[in-house]
Amino acid sequence: MPSLNDIRSTFLSYFQANDHLVIPSAPLVPQNDPTLLFVNAGMVPFKNYFTGAETPPTLRAASSQKSVRAGGKHNDLDNVGYTARHHTFFEMLGNFSFGDYFKEGAIELAWGLLTRNFGIPAEKLCVTVYHTDDEAADLWKRIAGLPDHRIIRIATSDNFWSMGDTGPCGPCSEIFYDHGEHIPGGPPGSPDEDGDRFVEIWNLVFMQFEQFADGTRKPLPKPQIDTGMGLERITAVLQGVHDNYDTDLFRTLIAASQGFVGADGEPASHRVIADHLRSSSFLIADGVSPSNEGRGYVLRRIMRRAMRHAHLLGAQEPLMHRLAPTLISEMGEAYPELRRAQPMIVETLRQEEERFRRTLGRGMALLEEATTGLGEGDRLPGEVAFRLYDTYGFPLDLTQDALRARGVAVDLDGFQDAMRRQREMAREAWTGSGQAAAAAEWFAIRERLGATEFLGYDRTEAEGELVSLVRGGDETPSAGAGETVFAVFDCTPFYAEGGGQAGDVGVATWPGGRGRVLDTQKQAGDLFVHEIEILEGELQVGHRIRLAVDADLRRTTKANHSAAHLLHAALRHVLGPHVAQKGQMVDGERVRFDFSHGGPVTLAEIEAIEAEVNAVIRQNRSALTEEMAPEAAIAAGAVALFGEKYGESVRVLT
Repeated sequence: MPSLNDIRSTFLSYFQANDHLVIPSAPLVPQNDPTLLFVNAGMVPFKNYFTGAETPPTLRAASSQKSVRAGGKHNDLDNVGYTARHHTFFEMLGNFSFGDYFKEGAIELAWGLLTRNFGIPAEKLCVTVYHTDDEAADLWKRIAGLPDHRIIRIATSDNFWSMGDTGPCGPCSEIFYDHGEHIPGGPPGSPDEDGDRFVEIWNLVFMQFEQFADGTRKPLPKPQIDTGMGLERITAVLQGVHDNYDTDLFRTLIAASQGFVGADGEPASHRVIADHLRSSSFLIADGVSPSNEGRGYVLRRIMRRAMRHAHLLGAQEPLMHRLAPTLISEMGEAYPELRRAQPMIVETLRQEEERFRRTLGRGMALLEEATTGLGEGDRLPGEVAFRLYDTYGFPLDLTQDALRARGVAVDLDGFQDAMRRQREMAREAWTGSGQAAAAAEWFAIRERLGATEFLGYDRTEAEGELVSLVRGGDETPSAGAGETVFAVFDCTPFYAEGGGQAGDVGVATWPGGRGRVLDTQKQAGDLFVHEIEILEGELQVGHRIRLAVDADLRRTTKANHSAAHLLHAALRHVLGPHVAQKGQMVDGERVRFDFSHGGPVTLAEIEAIEAEVNAVIRQNRSALTEEMAPEAAIAAGAVALFGEKYGESVRVLT
């Protein structure tokens, strides 16, 4: 029987043998889509390739993408533990064609993998197609030999995919596995389709149209393929079980949970713990920390739901952190970021569970008091549910979960009213930068002009051609004195803000004119954008411009950046290996370093950290700079930032 890890490897090896570039999973925190809380599908990292905003590095790709659905539109949290196939964390296997093969190729590849490499009997499979997609129906008949009654035409949006109200879209073809007559349910499109007999295992999306705001569609010049197959679902099929929680990975995690608290108790609680352990550990490894807002709030909800179920099972001590090594042993080879982050994962889980246990008793007492006399069909007042959330850290779904067995619901309108009143009284903590709206423009400029050549590692002055000038969000051929514009050059010595280091400032000069470079930012991946205040003359696209970095400020900024790395190392030595960088801001005058730790840093610890940093500075050692692959850098001892996605090579300073 193949293991989950074997199945993932077989999938990726199969597509690699069919000329696909295997792309490592992107971090769970989206790096190209500010509208998403987490990556929730395999195509998310490739979104800019499908829209045409970026040119893909290959025409064929395959991946096993980490995904989380536990907040916002895609929220499976309430169902997890009580159904056979709901998860907060899952792996999405996918193959992608960016204008290369289309329907015929996708169907041939899918059918070959399922029936030959995975050995699924053809008679156990049926497919759906969009009701007007005669081409896909004919291909399934010819390639797979499926009879008409196993090619089911679906007229609903279930079989027509779109990225949004506008943009790429197209029909789908879903592949279903028949678990057999002993399982209740009918095929897709039938009155009994909600049963569990027929399970969707793979969705092939044929992107062939562009949808416009007026409702019209036009064929894409290069149709594309996006597929998604849940690793957990296909593993259940190939291991001969009907429930994802009966597969090898989940059996191992559940056995570890039972080993600490016993096999008695509600089975759903062990399933919740196993699922939430995965999502919590992967989110922590990708740089998310539990908090009361945003992504951190979703992580805290997941963690506390699992911790409450550990409490229900009778765990007398924090449980989750003791299970993390089992998970990392099972999944760390495929996802080495888990191994790198193990100290941080364990410590974060331990601290959060200890914190939660201190409030659990008080919160449960309030809940018991508030529900005295309530019976099945009654509702808990929304104000009480909000007080549990606001004062005791009980997420709403945890309160709902605690009341589920008694048949008591929560007054959701009352809860939302209380939440709204609190938000109105609180100061707004964050506002968008506005950069997202301009992202498409920068990608378009990047596609037309290519990347900026950076000369600044060994130079502070250079001459570059002005290739694009942006004013008020639009490109312009020229700008005059008194205006502030954004300039792109073919090459530059100016460092663009990145890695927590501020962008360079300096001066730009040209015959008859000069300007002050106020900031340098990176857009569309590798486009260096200079904010320039024009002091004299006219700046024109196509002219050669002399660019000079403020060398003194660059020198002190470099020193402060080195100090930040020394501080990070000293924090890990003094406070423990769980300490992880959560952000920094380095410029020519100061260092601000954000890090994770479960408690206040004592005066003695501060003194020890300062002493260690200063001792290294006094050694006055030479710095060595090397270019190497990320894996080689990590093996050599470099500390990777959790949640960062690195390119093919990184610059390593020793």
